[in-house]
Amino acid sequence: MLAYVLKAMGDDLTAIVGAHVPQFPDGSIFYGGGKNFVLEADEYDGCFLGLSPSVAVVTNLDWEHVDIFEDEDAVKSIFRRFLKQIRVGGHLVICGDSQGARSLLDQIKQDTGLKYSGGVVSNQSSDLWGQGHDYKIITYGFSSFNDWYAESVCPNVQGGSDYILCERGRPLAQISLQIPGVHNVLNSLAVIATVLTLIGDKRQSHESIACLKLPLSKFMGVSRRFDLIGTIYGCHIYDDFAHHPTEVRAVLQAARQRFPNKALIVVFQPHTYSRLVVLKDDFANALSEADQVVVSAVYAARETNDWNFNGKDLAASIIGPPSEYIPCLGNVVDKLALQILRDPHPEIVILTLGAGDVTTVGPKLLHELQTRSQDARH
Repeated sequence: MLAYVLKAMGDDLTAIVGAHVPQFPDGSIFYGGGKNFVLEADEYDGCFLGLSPSVAVVTNLDWEHVDIFEDEDAVKSIFRRFLKQIRVGGHLVICGDSQGARSLLDQIKQDTGLKYSGGVVSNQSSDLWGQGHDYKIITYGFSSFNDWYAESVCPNVQGGSDYILCERGRPLAQISLQIPGVHNVLNSLAVIATVLTLIGDKRQSHESIACLKLPLSKFMGVSRRFDLIGTIYGCHIYDDFAHHPTEVRAVLQAARQRFPNKALIVVFQPHTYSRLVVLKDDFANALSEADQVVVSAVYAARETNDWNFNGKDLAASIIGPPSEYIPCLGNVVDKLALQILRDPHPEIVILTLGAGDVTTVGPKLLHELQTRSQDARH
């Protein structure tokens, strides 16, 4: 979203994004000759410690890579190391509503004794944060204590969200997005805060916000994030990369926003045994917000099952919606096809969730339903 908006505003940037972006000419990369380089990075294996950003945007902090980090404190520790990489005179744009991200701010306040909202953090007095690293912190979120925040968020006719953009108590503009979900409202706030930080001239902020509004409204998202596979018999089939409980909750909220009157059927493929075992209760709670759940076998990736826990155990632990374990994805396609054909005009949305080959289920299901529809006509 940030790269797309900057490009639309005339920035000849370079960008590398960890997903296919349909609106990027080269899929996930922009090549440009300007001074700005937008890079998506994360904490896995400490890879982001090789960066020295002028602006660091921290959207959230969750214990996701449980095979790499022993606990959430270990994740916080490596993020603190990352913040030491911010260049002198740089900026940290951070979600003040994320509990994990906010813990970093609380740590800054504790270690430096300085206020962080809209202020400059000097790390010279703290060994934890290194010496000589001064940067300004900008917060965003839904709460009014953030520097940038959204008010009066509501669904719009495009299936996305409208909201009033506020800066430190001042309403500034009406923002419209076509992509659903409160997480995308937060993403747009991060983009706005970052773009205005890059521009730097507060006298131009109103003009810059006016320029931001159109590209924000036109951004269509990335592949495998609430990605529409197709619609048939009134059944909408979506695919999403969600493989952490926070992501599962986010995509279910987005689906409820866009389709408030349709039943949500989730096909969830757990990704790695270690993540499933550690976060099993959080997964069960997140999936309980669906109307029907199918859990497949675990996509093991780099692991073997040393925990004696699998998708069947997760399905059994989900309280509320009907949940079943179908290990083979091919059988999942058959089951859903039969279910839909029994009621050829269902008011349902099917979400295939996971970081493995569950992404094949949506296209196969769509093809199966189209084939059977053609056979029925003949």
